[in-house]
Amino acid sequence: MSLQLKPNNRSNKANRILLVILDGVGETNLPETSGNAIAKANLPNLKPIWNNSPSILLQAHGTAVGMPSDEDMGNSEVGHNALGAGRVFDQGAKLVNESIAKGQIFQGDVWKNLISNCNQHSSTLHFIGLISDGNVHSHIDHLESMLEAACKSHITRIRIHALLDGRDVPEKSALIYIKRLEDFLSKLRLTYPQSNLAIASGGGRMSITMDRYEADWSMVKRGWDHHVLARGRSFPSTEQAIETLYKEDPKAIDQYLPPFVLSGTDGKPLGEIIDNDSVIFFNFRGDRSIEISRAFTEENFTYFNRERFPKVKFAGMMQYDGDLKIPKDYLVPPPTIDKTISEYLVGAKMKQYALSETQKFGHVTFFWNGNRSGAFDQNLETYEEIPSDIIPFDQKPEMKASEITDALVKTLIEKDFDFLRVNYANGDMVGHTGNLDATVKGLEFLDNCIKRVIDACYKTDTTLLITADHGNADEMYQLDKKGNVLKSENGNPISKTSHTLNPVRLSLVDPKNRFAFATIVSQPGLGNVAATILDLFGFEPPEGYLPSLLQES
Repeated sequence: MSLQLKPNNRSNKANRILLVILDGVGETNLPETSGNAIAKANLPNLKPIWNNSPSILLQAHGTAVGMPSDEDMGNSEVGHNALGAGRVFDQGAKLVNESIAKGQIFQGDVWKNLISNCNQHSSTLHFIGLISDGNVHSHIDHLESMLEAACKSHITRIRIHALLDGRDVPEKSALIYIKRLEDFLSKLRLTYPQSNLAIASGGGRMSITMDRYEADWSMVKRGWDHHVLARGRSFPSTEQAIETLYKEDPKAIDQYLPPFVLSGTDGKPLGEIIDNDSVIFFNFRGDRSIEISRAFTEENFTYFNRERFPKVKFAGMMQYDGDLKIPKDYLVPPPTIDKTISEYLVGAKMKQYALSETQKFGHVTFFWNGNRSGAFDQNLETYEEIPSDIIPFDQKPEMKASEITDALVKTLIEKDFDFLRVNYANGDMVGHTGNLDATVKGLEFLDNCIKRVIDACYKTDTTLLITADHGNADEMYQLDKKGNVLKSENGNPISKTSHTLNPVRLSLVDPKNRFAFATIVSQPGLGNVAATILDLFGFEPPEGYLPSLLQES
């Protein structure tokens, strides 16, 4: 049964609405000398909109998007969840924290089955995931809690396959987290001498394992080769591997470090995954967890030659795709997000269009729809994906903004849809490289594309909303507590590749100047956008939705 909307009393209504999400474009007063790519960029189209059109700042991090605390940065997953759901749901990090704190994760059948499998077969328990406290895809606290619980459960052999971050944390911080992990393993060995614990493989998160949206399955294959087959360049320790790779390429940052395996004193790999082992992928965020989960669980797998398909017990930290049940077994239930704006618009028989390049395609579809694969009604919804290039994005900072704009303008002119949403990835994906100049170039290219979009909106009487899902390009240097730029030994600013805690701007471009924002909502956030869209269309926000940000008509 379709969800139903009630009309409001608004005399002015939007005929058509386009929501543009400028991924990673936050709002801050930092000058360009502090690494603010947005301040540094020449943006003759966007900056007048931000400064002169109806605009309002939105919270896009912390509790405003369901994270555990306001010290936690936002991310594209939770941002698009909030945008599409019109409400705030507790998200992965918070759910896992609570499950561990209450002991629920260790009382569940999945954990017990993983442990009993290893105890029954005297086999190895493997943990694969991102080693950092970025709290976007994973948290090292979660891993440490599970390692200790496994030792308490008499697991005798544990192996860790360490994905290096440098993206949600400082770009060359891997050794900090590896030292913390090794120190923790040393303490566990003293307390539980029966447990044999070691790191078995590793590599940068943008080099192996953590591909998303099927953009580059070769990343997953490299992960499989190193984690499962234990085949690759060998080192006696993770620390030596990282230090060697740094020396070989001084410009290399953690997220792009090549993969490696760890070997014992006998020269044999420490952590091949074989039949009867148990495997936990401990990232909680879904988009970069689905493909490796499929490789471990699908009998008829065709995306690359696994060479060997070990019969293991596999579980994810969460279920990464609830519709496709990937994976079947998981440790912590994900948030149940229902009654998204797209489902309501389908109930109103309104046609929708979602567009992005591959890197953000799932954000305007899967995450927007509350972690749901596919359309609510294929007759009313059209999704268009522009394939992303498989290169470091600072090498081509314009990414696919031109192709996206071509498709978007064409669709606007055809006037076949009531609500359109598009994600431009430049501010985020180029920002994650830490290359300030490339990010500026990407934003300036994007600004020219926005001019074309604005012109098409005026030609078609389309009401345009421009916002972002979180910050990134707005703060690309690491700062101290006083806001001063941190510098390396050679005097250069230290790059920041993670998201920021800054708000984002929601701006309104109405060809007929019919609408304006109110300021009565205290600390508005991304979750207010859905009700605002429905209000523009002449509908009352559904029960439970955060309020609209429009003034009364």
